[in-house]
Amino acid sequence: MKQHSVIDSPYGLLTLVADDGVLCGLYMTDQRHRPAEDTFGTFDDTLFAEVEEQLQAYFAGELKEFSLELRLHGTPFQRSVWEQLVRIPYGETRSYGQLADALGNPNASRAVGLANGKNPVSIIVPCHRVVGADGSLTGYGGGIARKQRLLDFERGAGLF
Repeated sequence: MKQHSVIDSPYGLLTLVADDGVLCGLYMTDQRHRPAEDTFGTFDDTLFAEVEEQLQAYFAGELKEFSLELRLHGTPFQRSVWEQLVRIPYGETRSYGQLADALGNPNASRAVGLANGKNPVSIIVPCHRVVGADGSLTGYGGGIARKQRLLDFERGAGLF
C-alpha cells in the first residue's frame, strides 16, 4: 500500500512516497521522470516524521549522511547505480565514468547516466553529486539550477 505526503524545503515542495511504510520516493516539483500523482497512494502526513527530521537536519547543515530505510524500485542495474550514489561523500562529486568504473563496467557511463536520472529518491540518494567527466553540470531531474544549489550548499557556499 502506498502513502504520500508533501513537505516544504529550501528547494520547493517535496513529495514523499512510501510503500508499506518504507520510503520509496522523494520527488521535487517539476521533476523529470516524476510519476503521476495518482500513483502516490493515500495522503498521510503522519508517516514521514523520521524522513522529515533527517531532511531538516540536512538542510540545516547538521546531517551529512542519511540513515533511512529505503525501498528502491528499479532494475538490478539501476539499483546498483543507486547504491554507488549513496557512497559518494557529502560535498564531493563523481563522474558518470567513475561510477561505471566502480561498477566494473567502464563502458557503461551512458547507462549510468540513464539510471542516475531515474533515481526515485532524490537528495537522500544523492544523484546531484554526479557530474560530467570534465566536472560540468549535466542533466538533473530537478533541473540544473537546483543541482548547482545543492552542490553549493554541500560545499558550504549556501547554508539555509
